[in-house]
Amino acid sequence: MPNGDARGLSGLKVLVIDDSKTIRRTAETLLTKEGCDVYTAVDGFDALAKISDHHPDVIFVDIMMPRLDGYQTCSLIKHNKVFKDTPVIMLSSKDGLFDRARGRLVGSEQYLTKPFTKDELLSAIRNQVNN
Repeated sequence: MPNGDARGLSGLKVLVIDDSKTIRRTAETLLTKEGCDVYTAVDGFDALAKISDHHPDVIFVDIMMPRLDGYQTCSLIKHNKVFKDTPVIMLSSKDGLFDRARGRLVGSEQYLTKPFTKDELLSAIRNQVNN
């Protein structure tokens, strides 16, 4: 059993939405090693099609993105009856109280500050899928 976790993360579908190629690649590498099926999107518009195609179990979304930001993307996900229960974890380079509060208002379950560590990333996912 990976990391002593009864239910590893194997086969879990994770979508990472971030306009930073580095963040997408880092998350994808870490999560793929844990057995996750990882999908990436460069912005909210790109993400909406991928959510519909892949039905991810967990979604990470960057707050600051062009075209459709993380708040708008999260809000659209949470207003869709098929995906409203999909956990959304906000990503931000700012660790601000206002950002956290605003993230909660649009329905995000959790908030992760970039750059994140492997442990933070995995524990955020476990928090959402094991409750």
